[in-house]
Amino acid sequence: MTLLELSMEDPEGLQKIAHALSSGVRLQIINLLNKGNMNVNQLAESLEIPVSTTASHIKILEKAGLINTELRPASRGAMKVCKRNFDDIHIQLNSAENFMKNTQKVFELEMPIGQYTDFDVAPTCGMANHEGMIIPEDAPVHFYSPERAKAQIIWTRKGYFEYKFPLVIPAGSKIESVQLSLELCSEAPNHDPNWPSDLTVWINDIDVGTWTSPGDFGDRPGKLNPKYWCETTSTQYGLLKTWKITKKNSTIDDFPLSDVTVDELGILDRMFMSFKIGIKEDAIHKGGLNLFGREFGDHPQDIKLSVEYS
Repeated sequence: MTLLELSMEDPEGLQKIAHALSSGVRLQIINLLNKGNMNVNQLAESLEIPVSTTASHIKILEKAGLINTELRPASRGAMKVCKRNFDDIHIQLNSAENFMKNTQKVFELEMPIGQYTDFDVAPTCGMANHEGMIIPEDAPVHFYSPERAKAQIIWTRKGYFEYKFPLVIPAGSKIESVQLSLELCSEAPNHDPNWPSDLTVWINDIDVGTWTSPGDFGDRPGKLNPKYWCETTSTQYGLLKTWKITKKNSTIDDFPLSDVTVDELGILDRMFMSFKIGIKEDAIHKGGLNLFGREFGDHPQDIKLSVEYS
């Protein structure tokens, strides 16, 4: 089958085809040519119209590229034989950009904050959930505890947390973008809204950029926090931030963050994607880190991953 592809990016071509198909006579000509090649006289006879009129219609169809004509020897000079060029026409009315968006698929997964696979913490540090403290506060060794899976808030004065997201994406796919969102803030003694912390994100060990958290928030209870936590002077809520890496650059909440692109991350080179967030040793603002799960803070979500692919 021969297919004619048309799109909104070629308006002139679309107009030619639309004009060629706007006549009932020209549609009849194409239908007759479905049965085989015919010359102008044969078409005129079948349509019961003058040869000159038939020739005019054929000229329009030929200009649109829908049929092809060639001169062949005849008993009296030469005759023009017509042949249909295409079996089907596909018209893409959407723009190419929107067409790509419509063909994209999305892989999504949420990772509980306690399911980190590696970490580096230092006092003040700890973790809790709706029932209470999960491990002794300011005791880094307990971050290895399997109880960490129950955490709904974790914090550290310095260091990082690393997570590995399993990827279930068909082989041969093309990654269009990677997006991660989570609620977080700095870690100050008790809380302090003016306590900046330079928080860096690494994906597959590639630094995609640093965002400076303005502070550690405790002026009001977090919307999801249990009663016992709301009565403390501890951190209560964070800010929901979204990192996105595309084929163009990396952004945070749609503001440019770095020139790192999704093609540099090697997303399909392994069965998982590594996500690490923390404070660099040489950071200017070493203000610590709080991470919130779906049952703490203001936003009912864990670390949310979204991978767009086509």
